[in-house]
Amino acid sequence: MARAIVYTEIGTPDVLQLVEIPDPVAGPGEVVVRIEAAGVNPLDAKLRRGARPSPPITEPRRVGFDGAGTVHAIGDGVAGFAVGDRVAIRDAVGTYATHLAVRAECLSPLPDAVTAEEGASLGIPIGTAYQCVRSLGVEAGDTLLVHAGSGAVGQAAIQFAVARGATVVATGSPARHAQLRELGAIPVAYGDGLADRVREAAPQGVTAALDCIGTDEAIDVSKQLVADHDRIATIVRGPDAAELGIRAFSGGASQPLTSQELAWRAEAVPLAIARLADGDFQIEIGPELPLAEASRAHELVEQHAARGKIVLIP
Repeated sequence: MARAIVYTEIGTPDVLQLVEIPDPVAGPGEVVVRIEAAGVNPLDAKLRRGARPSPPITEPRRVGFDGAGTVHAIGDGVAGFAVGDRVAIRDAVGTYATHLAVRAECLSPLPDAVTAEEGASLGIPIGTAYQCVRSLGVEAGDTLLVHAGSGAVGQAAIQFAVARGATVVATGSPARHAQLRELGAIPVAYGDGLADRVREAAPQGVTAALDCIGTDEAIDVSKQLVADHDRIATIVRGPDAAELGIRAFSGGASQPLTSQELAWRAEAVPLAIARLADGDFQIEIGPELPLAEASRAHELVEQHAARGKIVLIP
């Protein structure tokens, strides 16, 4: 039988359980993937502890949206994939597992030059970063301020914005500044005096800002420095974004993503895969834990205790 991480009640990481489940079957339009790595996202932990609304739990709830592995079986009506193909998974439910039936449109081919761990780290953070950069209209001549540039979304947003010709200023702890420079950003430390440090780093002015951390400091400094508040977005403070006078993309936002924004998120994964294969994109992989240690992975996420993307290995 296959195995998967589930929970039956909202709570601490201890509610996560590794259980046996029936082997998934590929229905029409579906592919069964043997999971080799599952990406752990902050959203997974927020849903588990009830920080994000979700329907009542009426049966064991699966965990995880991103993953990578190999095609194990193919359902009717699926073209373009063969058993044994390597694939990355996005926008699925239940990737914390050994096997998963996935809609074919949620899969992207994964070349040998890209590891399963990298493929499993793409869906939510890469899709979010690319969509935010596109929604904010970041182009050559812009200066984008990224708060929490060393996080998974922040790192991707830096790289996408730089590739589009923008200047990027990114906040982070001094220990992370060398990495931010390597990604193409001008690093600045957060804390008292942040606005002045950003002005010094970007005397030409800041034209857009992306908040990936949700602090009052990040919001206040962004509003000080960006004249057009429609070019300020948060992925954390969705519930109060309207009151703050800024935009929100997911992050608990009351407004759903548009069809164009969803299309950008889907476009981001194959784009990142191609750039990874060419050596033009970086994914920082952090702790790699066995599937059975999903609770530990959630602890690390909630404590902000891991550098790089946490992945689970079935």
